[in-house]
Amino acid sequence: MGHRRIRGSWGKNPCMHAMVVFAVCFCLTAGSVRAEDCRDSLRIGVYLPMTGSVAAYGDMEWAGIRIARDMEPEALGRKVELLLVDTKSDKIEAANAVTLLIERDKVVGILGEAISGNTMAGNPISELAGIPSVSPSATSPLVNQGKKFAFRACFIDPFQGQVAARFARSRLQAATAALIIDNAQDYSVGLGSFFAKQFTKDGGKIVSTAYIQTGDQDFSAQLSTLQAANPDIIYAPNYYTESALLAKQARDLGIRAPILTGDGAHSDTLIRIGGNAVEGMFLTGHFHRDAAGSPRAKEFIRRFTEQYKRDPDAFAALGGDAYFLLIDAVRRAGSTDGSRIRDALASTRGLDAVSGSISMGEGGTPVKGMVINKVENGGFVYVTTIEP
Repeated sequence: MGHRRIRGSWGKNPCMHAMVVFAVCFCLTAGSVRAEDCRDSLRIGVYLPMTGSVAAYGDMEWAGIRIARDMEPEALGRKVELLLVDTKSDKIEAANAVTLLIERDKVVGILGEAISGNTMAGNPISELAGIPSVSPSATSPLVNQGKKFAFRACFIDPFQGQVAARFARSRLQAATAALIIDNAQDYSVGLGSFFAKQFTKDGGKIVSTAYIQTGDQDFSAQLSTLQAANPDIIYAPNYYTESALLAKQARDLGIRAPILTGDGAHSDTLIRIGGNAVEGMFLTGHFHRDAAGSPRAKEFIRRFTEQYKRDPDAFAALGGDAYFLLIDAVRRAGSTDGSRIRDALASTRGLDAVSGSISMGEGGTPVKGMVINKVENGGFVYVTTIEP
């Protein structure tokens, strides 16, 4: 939506001219009314990686955000207008996108970014401007550290890493583990650290740690080291492309240890690239339609499936949740004032969301359960939910 234009000749209707001028002046001068409150639409900024190395996340979250907006298209009596800027999977572009949304588009809130590194580039800018932001899926604890206006719709990596380690020890009966970490991603480094700490605390042993870089195609050196260590399980909390290629090369080398990864691999692209090699892979994640039982979740799934002819994945669900969190806060704030929306976000309790009930905890991080999924027969199947 754009701004509504007033058509006609003011010269032929001086009364109309006076009324329009009065309305504009009132909006710009009344102490309790912000200029943003005079627009026809309620502007929400969205910055996501629509191109580049993690574009699949942006595509999925943008789809989920739009379904959520279609479900609840208005707030404060105004239609919600979504303004999307592509971060190109780049930190500098992410920072520029937030600046653009705030300075040019005058948004009242921001949704994004998808990954932790890019969100950490954008959050200082929205923080300084006093504009609340909600990331659908940035799981690093550093994302919101020291921030008052930064929130997220997902759990954080310490919880995810701990759950993964406990699942490996108790459910998969692993006594030894090998780690393969993408050291170009804060997300992967953090998860690897939290997993290793909990796994050893629970009596397990880390027998090998190897590092890769985003965009690598050949993992033979890392896998040779891993193969010599003969671990019970491989923990590789990397993004979908690297996870898929790693699995293919591991299986080609005859490595049969189960592979456990994180929410960053929960994409159809993982299965499309990995094929049979990713069969049996376990993932810690945010969502599976079989675990979603709330009325809002069921309606979201129905609409998404009808529009896109496929089930929503975790990132689509989190995109929807980020939108519902922000719009719910705007309504409860009764205002477009950033500080009031921020306070409403912080006081969120029991919000009926797509991925489950959300109550906002300390530091802008929700308290919510974690879903364990598994790749089976070319799809993601639900294994269990682990509550915090």
